Amino acid sequence: MNVLGVSCYYHDAAACLIKDGHVVAAAQEERFNRRKFSAQLPVCAINYCVQAGGIAFNDIDYVGFYEKPFLKFSRVLINHLKAYPFSLSNFLKTTPEWLKDRLVLPLVLKKELGIKKEVFFIKHHLSHAASAFLVSPFEKAAILTADGVGEWATLSCGLGEGNSIKIVKEIHYPDSLGLLYTAITTYLGFKALAGEGKVMGLAAYGKPVYLDKFRKIVAVNPDGSFQIDECYFGFNRGGRMYSDRFVKMFGPAREPEGKIDERHSDMAASVQAFTEEVLISIARNLNAQLGVKNLCLAGGLFLNCVANHKILENTGFEKIFVQPAAGDSGGALGVAAYIYNTFLNNPRNFVMKHAYLGPEFSQGHIKRILRMSDLNFKEFNEQELYAYVAGKIAKNKIVGWFQGRMEFGPRALGNRSILANPCNPEMKELLNSKVKKREQFRPYAPAVLAERSREFFALKDDSPFMLLACAVREDKKKLIPAVTHVDTTARVQTVAQGSNPRFWQLIKAFEKITGVPILINTSFNLRGEPIVCSPEEAIECFKNSEMDILVLENFVLEK
Repeated sequence: MNVLGVSCYYHDAAACLIKDGHVVAAAQEERFNRRKFSAQLPVCAINYCVQAGGIAFNDIDYVGFYEKPFLKFSRVLINHLKAYPFSLSNFLKTTPEWLKDRLVLPLVLKKELGIKKEVFFIKHHLSHAASAFLVSPFEKAAILTADGVGEWATLSCGLGEGNSIKIVKEIHYPDSLGLLYTAITTYLGFKALAGEGKVMGLAAYGKPVYLDKFRKIVAVNPDGSFQIDECYFGFNRGGRMYSDRFVKMFGPAREPEGKIDERHSDMAASVQAFTEEVLISIARNLNAQLGVKNLCLAGGLFLNCVANHKILENTGFEKIFVQPAAGDSGGALGVAAYIYNTFLNNPRNFVMKHAYLGPEFSQGHIKRILRMSDLNFKEFNEQELYAYVAGKIAKNKIVGWFQGRMEFGPRALGNRSILANPCNPEMKELLNSKVKKREQFRPYAPAVLAERSREFFALKDDSPFMLLACAVREDKKKLIPAVTHVDTTARVQTVAQGSNPRFWQLIKAFEKITGVPILINTSFNLRGEPIVCSPEEAIECFKNSEMDILVLENFVLEK
């Protein structure tokens, strides 16, 4: 049985194919059309999933969409009416898009791809909940989802047991922690959808001095539910997300690319602390209500790895699962899993242990590309490769590492990665200046051998998808300065040998040279671009940056 899941039209469009209960392929459209956060119908991603599954479009049994468009459109119309006349320009801009494709998805799929199957629609937050629980290792777990807004829900609490998911509580728009966080992101001069992670990183440089003011403009109840005072925001007006009253309370907004001062860092620290405070309160109450030891998280807000680990530390839950595409792209996974496991009542026979679900390229294909590119390269066998590349990293060379299947989700997890030496205190500056060209305050993540992760980091659980940030152990801070953030935390990826043996072997080879079982791991892309998908894109990125070495499977290029 073949189930295709689709998410699109807002941001992070994606497709996922489940074949006889196993996720065989999943990818975001941005990796193919090279438009970051692409929202359009994921034609390329769907084509890839079908090809990777070894099937034809006629072999698809069910198609699922990650939300209910008519319900969402009703909320959009009501908000336009409430905000009139301020919302008129936004109404005129977006309504044709709804009428053209968003409300007639089955017709669009038939026209663009020849898919004639009936399309199943489920609620946005149910897709998130399914993406979190149905591919988790848990038979029973609490579920917490949070993002900007789905149809009406912005946060939901639920219980997953066996094949079933029961939503027990929802918070509705305009009360939204996700929109609050994004509003502050834009206030601090960063782009919505792209800058929230920057705010999380900047928060470590400030103090939450505005926390009491956030508590005044967002009323929080004992159970963690909350109400936002809309006077301070403009979520439904189509312009900026914060009001003049907000500016009067907190001061003028930072201009994009402007200087970052202490007030901006304190603002980031305050919204981060407030978000953590509310999520911890909600999770504690959910734990007390349901009495289960496992927690599944999904929705864009739970790409916040700092908050995720604090939830695990402070709420009574023993184990946590956050799948790698926790944002909207994961909705494609969620709706496909919901159709197969819950709607059709098939047993759960798949656990998401890794994110390597995208395209891969053969040695022969890569060799042809290299020869056509007239580039000098060397070919190594497996063990020679690991020792050679690890030795170069130990000598502070920056390496583009391209192998196997591309990752699903926004994190590079060892298959489309840029790797470097975590022991060099100057490596963060070198990466920023030579390759990534990004803000100096943003930290770099450590990829650590899973079996040695607790020696270096105060992790409460494994973190295979780089979605938990925790303290670096006191005696290790000076040993790995390039991955120790200013607040002495790190966004950790635990690398298991069974999940990614080649990446594990490379880290192991670095450990043999240095004694440190860790590499800096950051995404293989330049600023403003999606992570590379193909070897051609990797070569182009290598040429346009000051990376020292490019590894394409067993082929090594050096400058």
